[in-house]
Amino acid sequence: MSDDEMNIDDAGGSIRRRGRGFQSSGGGAGGPAQTEHTYDRVESSQKDTDTRAARSVEGWIVLVTNVHEEATEEELQDKFGDYGEIKNLHLNLDRRTGYVKGYALVEYETMSEAQAAIDGASGSQLLEQTIQADYAFVRPAAPTGPRRNRGGRERSASPGRRR
Repeated sequence: MSDDEMNIDDAGGSIRRRGRGFQSSGGGAGGPAQTEHTYDRVESSQKDTDTRAARSVEGWIVLVTNVHEEATEEELQDKFGDYGEIKNLHLNLDRRTGYVKGYALVEYETMSEAQAAIDGASGSQLLEQTIQADYAFVRPAAPTGPRRNRGGRERSASPGRRR
């Protein structure tokens, strides 16, 4: 006899286990039929639930728009450094002209610093232009339309065939 054809006589017999989680159809002995799983929950450090701001991988990024084309990083550093420690400041330049494209990205470590920058700098003047500031990443709003019912039909059934 080969190993594949070997018969083993057990007093209790062997239970063949298949499917998800080895659930037994009889509900008796045979393994964890109905085990209750507990999952860890990551608590948000964000206390303010009415804001839709989302944290990026490294920090809170503020998008500054309507930046003057001749603005420099130093001027933006001076303007936004008053609201907190800037982790990173990115000022995009147009390749063809070499001027600023009109927006800047300012990164802060904490949400309170980013919110202070948005509140303080939005609507203020930088090189005779009014700049606007807001979070670069926001969570999508909760859906407000009708929910789709995946379980059943939402319309009447088609009439049967006529003979």
